[in-house]
Amino acid sequence: MSEYSVVVAEGARSRFFTLEPVELPELESGPNLIEHDSLANPIHKAHQQSIYADTRGGKNRKVGGQAHGYDEHRQRFDDEMEARFARDIIKHLDGLMRTNGTRRLILCAEKRMLGFLRQALNGRIPREVHIIEVAKDFAKLSVRDLHDRLARNGYLPARR
Repeated sequence: MSEYSVVVAEGARSRFFTLEPVELPELESGPNLIEHDSLANPIHKAHQQSIYADTRGGKNRKVGGQAHGYDEHRQRFDDEMEARFARDIIKHLDGLMRTNGTRRLILCAEKRMLGFLRQALNGRIPREVHIIEVAKDFAKLSVRDLHDRLARNGYLPARR
């Protein structure tokens, strides 16, 4: 059982952690942040390269004619894609939290993804779980660096 669960997410990937105590605190450094799983969003990776056949945006102008704007609904597609990924993240997190007895949840994501995660959380996490939102993209940090950053800001207990 772990009191803390941590999710680090961005548009293409999410990582799931728990903070685990050490077996022999007088001999080992701890507690330790342990990575349990990750999810990938392959559509996010592909979207810059192949989803949109024509990457032009902005204005379309006929020769000698008046310019007019066009909307390819790319933003709506991007929003739906990230919202769907956020729902998958929360569904996966719900299973992890049920098995380890989480009391504190730390969500780390850039502001846009954090908004989608907040919407996806609606009613999925028990009320007694304290949620801490960190509007930073920590997706590329090592486990040790992530733990150090979160501990330095007071979100997790520091390693001893």
